[in-house]
Amino acid sequence: MCHRNAPLTPTGRMRLAWCIVEDGWPLRRAAERFQVSHTTAKRWADRYRLQGWRGMYDRSSRPHHSPAKTPAGVEEQVARLRQEHRIGPQRIAVRSHIAASTVHRILRDHHLPPLATLDRATGRPVRRYERIRPGELLHIDVKKLGRIPDGGGHRVLGRAAGRKNRDRAGLAFLHTALDDHSRLAYTEDLPDEKAATCAGFLQRAAAWFAGHGITVERVLTDNAWAYTKTTWHETCRRLGIQPRWTRLWRPQTNGKVERFHRTLLDEWAYHQPYTSDAERQAAFTDWLDWYNYHRPHTGISGQTPASRVTNVSEQHT
Repeated sequence: MCHRNAPLTPTGRMRLAWCIVEDGWPLRRAAERFQVSHTTAKRWADRYRLQGWRGMYDRSSRPHHSPAKTPAGVEEQVARLRQEHRIGPQRIAVRSHIAASTVHRILRDHHLPPLATLDRATGRPVRRYERIRPGELLHIDVKKLGRIPDGGGHRVLGRAAGRKNRDRAGLAFLHTALDDHSRLAYTEDLPDEKAATCAGFLQRAAAWFAGHGITVERVLTDNAWAYTKTTWHETCRRLGIQPRWTRLWRPQTNGKVERFHRTLLDEWAYHQPYTSDAERQAAFTDWLDWYNYHRPHTGISGQTPASRVTNVSEQHT
């Protein structure tokens, strides 16, 4: 296939060569007629004399001999290390005694997918999915986070002093409901993860999403004790929501809310040192508003979560 700036297609090359070889045109006259250099005209005329019509097509740029090519045995070793140990190019390079860039090329040539797309436990590609409309599926999970004692934790006071205050500060239980399609998130800081607490959170989350024009149809949780009790079942039934649970030992099924919690820790909880838990909580409202209405989300092609919900983003411009 010709590159996009090629002055001649195979048909044009044939016409050029025909004028020179069959009709006897001078090289320079043919070159001027087809608006190419005389060296280009000579090249296609020579190819026509040797190969005829077949010589008018582009040849492969691959060299006939590659003396510096990585030995096949080394390539097999690289592929085996990736498949057996699921490690990256840097670690494979140390074991194989070659450059990490060479390892990367070998993995690409062998069509071995990046580690980020694999399930580390099984080595199989992760099946990604996305619901087609907001509210079709809500992911719910709880993230435990150590509270910050007054005066600051180890990030402010150092590890020795922070460790003394850590035990008496207790834990925060961050309950999050995340819409699968839009990635719109609702989070509350609650004192525990008991059945009644989880059920109450679901009621408030459903009301919050309803206020944004989203009717929750299904909810997906892990198999924690609180989500298997009668309280949870009755709350779902009363709200008209179908409960769903992840497979055992498969947290990837609820990966969207797991990834949200990781973002929450990086960009809010551990983003800066706080001198008290109240100071950190005060910063949370603004951060969640920014996440929902202003932060570009790479999982949805750089859109904001609110942009996938009708008329929601316009309220927060």
